[in-house]
Amino acid sequence: MKITFHGAARAVTGSKHLVTLKNNTQILLDCGLFQGMGDSTEKLNSYFGFNPKAVTYVILSHAHIDHCGLLPRLVAEGFKGTIYCTPATMDLTRILLMDSAKIQTQDTEYANRHLAHGEEIEDPLYTEEDVVKTLSQFKIVDYNQDYKISPEVTVRFTDAGHIVGSAAVHLVLKEGKEISRLTFSGDVGRYGDLLLKSPQTFPQADYIIMESTYGDSLHKDLEPIENMLLEIIRETCLTKKGKVVIPAFSVGRTQELLYALNGLELKNKLPDIPFYVDSPLSIQATQVLKNHPEVYNNGVKEVLKVDEDVFSFKGLKFIESVEESKALNNDPRPCVIISASGMAEGGRIRHHIRNTVGNAKNTILMVGYASPDSLAGKLMAGDKNIYLFREHLQVKAEIRSIKSMSAHGDYEDLLHFLSCQDPALVQQLFLVHGEYEVQQKFAQRIKEHGFKHVTIPEYHQEFDCKKETEWSI
Repeated sequence: MKITFHGAARAVTGSKHLVTLKNNTQILLDCGLFQGMGDSTEKLNSYFGFNPKAVTYVILSHAHIDHCGLLPRLVAEGFKGTIYCTPATMDLTRILLMDSAKIQTQDTEYANRHLAHGEEIEDPLYTEEDVVKTLSQFKIVDYNQDYKISPEVTVRFTDAGHIVGSAAVHLVLKEGKEISRLTFSGDVGRYGDLLLKSPQTFPQADYIIMESTYGDSLHKDLEPIENMLLEIIRETCLTKKGKVVIPAFSVGRTQELLYALNGLELKNKLPDIPFYVDSPLSIQATQVLKNHPEVYNNGVKEVLKVDEDVFSFKGLKFIESVEESKALNNDPRPCVIISASGMAEGGRIRHHIRNTVGNAKNTILMVGYASPDSLAGKLMAGDKNIYLFREHLQVKAEIRSIKSMSAHGDYEDLLHFLSCQDPALVQQLFLVHGEYEVQQKFAQRIKEHGFKHVTIPEYHQEFDCKKETEWSI
């Protein structure tokens, strides 16, 4: 068995891990779009590093675009196999890929209208037609079911607690008389998440591919999320008469924010100001979550006994049309605007940031991870000048963050996730989906917990799991 890492290798995006068996069966774990990688992003998304026609199966851990966003490109380049995922992941992937295709097309049309003399016309990475074809190749598998894909491959999904439908992937792989047990964590959620169940325990593995986004961090804020939101909203909207602008991913983070704000209303603490969710995709994603109440934790189930809609409250309005979105930028009244994307690399949030970043009465609130090269990452890092829509803008707005709202587990959560394993039986643990410095620190923590063989793969690096027993960090 060989494993090759074609994305999220010493980086936090573009998840793609290719498992090749002796009989040439190829299993691709995730097929994500690279995002927020600066000038190299386009190049990274145009080259897989493997032949899509040779891939036998795809197994999808969850619906975030950095895990599923290149599936239509894979299909367009010749992949004809089946894509396996959980039911909720299928529902989310449908809306996210259609939205992504629309963005790809719009961005390409814009670029082609502004070509310099002699430049070639660009094509989108994929179209809505490619997405429709891709969705026809999906097959859903429920959690905690041992599903035999072929005589050589059996898959089981366990709840990863990251977003609705997210799963850790567990494979039993037969190569003649040899049997290997491989676990891919996908993205691991929080233990004690606001909305979702905690990550499940899983069967003993021989090989583990493990995410490490927050491998050097603890999400321990001094106050509960509700209290922090309330303090920021009161200070900005009531005292300074400004706006709170929140870049938030349409899936997961937006719903957590709405749930927390709804909790404030139930306690009669929510200020009487307008709240806007300016993202058509967020509306659809919220409905998907409502359609899958089986993922809720016990706390949410208790709230549902007294409030039938935990994502709605007085003063909330969902914005769909472009005209309504533009009108928000011309409205001087204090308000809270939640808009995608979370890294502020695309979508309507960039317009709201441009409109508010130059005024000290406003607050831009970060509520999750942002790669250093992204606009959100630069704001979090304290940059005093940003370049947006071909303008150099001075950052005068207050930049705040609530790190505990990340859907990624911190290092205690990640170690908790691994605690069901006997380290002595794990032949190799690969760290992916993390910045290299963070991964190096997390690798040391893992070793201190008994996992002797920990590796941080490079981009396109291949490992023969039956020939080598240890590789260097």
